[in-house]
Amino acid sequence: MGNRSLKKYLYDVQQSIVSIYEYLGNKRDFFEYESNKQLRRAVERELEIIGEAVNHLLALDETIAIDNARRIVDLRNFVIHGYDKVDNVIIWGVISRDLPKLKEQVDKLLDEQTIL
Repeated sequence: MGNRSLKKYLYDVQQSIVSIYEYLGNKRDFFEYESNKQLRRAVERELEIIGEAVNHLLALDETIAIDNARRIVDLRNFVIHGYDKVDNVIIWGVISRDLPKLKEQVDKLLDEQTIL
């Protein structure tokens, strides 16, 4: 059951990242993001899902090969509980710098035979 649960949460992270990329499109324009409340809320929701899934992954395997896993969970908590203080520039930085690396790590973990 542990490996199955790991795979489920990794898949949830992967799908939320894909969804964020779909929402933003190929242009990935910060000013469009900043001016579109619906887009921002959709991205924030996917970040919440990512943070919750990573929290479950850490509960199953605290040594899982995801850089900054604790920081990902902290971001989720901040987006939910500090919704009135969410900085679009910080979120955009997460999207630009952190999501590509997270996607690479999650894709690799899903591809490894030990998780299947």
